[in-house]
Amino acid sequence: MKTADFDFDLPEEHIALRPAEPRDSARLLVVKDGALDDRIIRDLPDFLQPGDALVFNDTRVIPARLSGVRQRRGPEGETLTVKIEATLHHRDAPDVWSAFMKPGKRIKAGDLIRFGAQGDAACDLGRLDATVEAKGDDGLVTLRFDLSGPALDDAIREVGVMPLPPYIAAKRPEDDRDRSDYQTVFAEHDGSVAAPTAGLHFTPALLEAIRAKGVATHAVTLHVGAGTFLPVKADDTADHKMHSEWGEVSAETAAALNAVHAAGGRIVCVGTTSLRLLESATGEDGLVRPFHGDTAIFITPGYRFRAVDVLMTNFHLPKSTLFMLVSAFAGLETMKTAYGHAIGAGYRFYSYGDGSLLFRA
Repeated sequence: MKTADFDFDLPEEHIALRPAEPRDSARLLVVKDGALDDRIIRDLPDFLQPGDALVFNDTRVIPARLSGVRQRRGPEGETLTVKIEATLHHRDAPDVWSAFMKPGKRIKAGDLIRFGAQGDAACDLGRLDATVEAKGDDGLVTLRFDLSGPALDDAIREVGVMPLPPYIAAKRPEDDRDRSDYQTVFAEHDGSVAAPTAGLHFTPALLEAIRAKGVATHAVTLHVGAGTFLPVKADDTADHKMHSEWGEVSAETAAALNAVHAAGGRIVCVGTTSLRLLESATGEDGLVRPFHGDTAIFITPGYRFRAVDVLMTNFHLPKSTLFMLVSAFAGLETMKTAYGHAIGAGYRFYSYGDGSLLFRA
C-alpha cells in the first residue's frame, strides 16, 4: 500500500504534553463494528467479559537519552570536539548498544563519545565513555561502552534522561515528573527507550476492577526501541524496514493464553507492543508459543491476526507504522473515521494522550 494512504491532518494543539490526572480519567474512544462510543478509561471493565485475558507489557523505560561530545584527532594532533546526543535503541551485548545519534552524519568508526560530565571526573562520578564501532546504513551507530552489565546500567541512570518522544521534547524539556509519568504501573524489567503508552492509563484501582470482572491479567516483555518514533519515508509500505526489538513470552503465559482461547475467551492487548509480540509468538495454527528474542514484525492492512481479539491503544502519528497497524486491526476506513471523530471531539494524541479500544474487524 502507499504510505500516503495513512496520512491525515492533526492540529498541533491535540498533542498532549502531560498525561491526564488521575491516569484512568483519560478519554477512551471505543471502536466496534464501525460504531464509535465516547467513554473514559475507567469504563474499560464494561467492555470486558469473564474469561477474557488482559495482556500488558511489563518493560521499564530507562533514561536512554545521553548528551555528550564526540572527540576526534585533528590534522595537527589536536582534539576536535562536537556536542552530540544519543538515543539508545537496542542492547546488543553487555557493553554494546546500538543508538541513533544527533548529529550523526559525520560520525565514524573509532570516534570517542564522552557522555555526561566533561571534566576529569571518573565514570562513576558522572561520566560515561563509548567508542563508535560501526555505523549502519539504517542510521544506527554501534557504541561499545567502557562499562558493562549492571555497572553500565547504573552509569546510564546517572547520566541519562528520560527519552521523551520528539513531538513532546520539541515543545518542552524533560523534567523530574517525567521519571514517573513516563512509566507504567506494570514496569518491571529495564530495557525500553520508549514507554508502552497504552499502559500509562492504568491504576491499581482499575486493575482491581478488571480482575473483579473475572478477567485474568498476564505480562509479556517487549523492550521498545527508538525506531518506534521513526517516520515511514518509503512511498510504498513494502519498502519500509522495521528495526528489531527484543521480547519474551514465557511458557506459562503462552499456555494460559491458549487456554483462554480454547475456553471461548478473548485476548485483549494493552498496547501495540504487546500485540506485536504476541503475533510474533503465534503460529499459523493460532497457538501462542514461548518466545525469546528479537522481532521486527511489520503489520499493515491485509495481515491476518492470529492471537489478538481486542486492542487498547493510544492515538498515533500520521503515516506511522502504528497507525498502519491499527488500520490493519480495525479497518483503514474505520480508523480514518475514528481519528476524524477524535480530532473533532478534542481527544488528546500520542504518548501522553487519550486511548482507544478497538475490536478486531
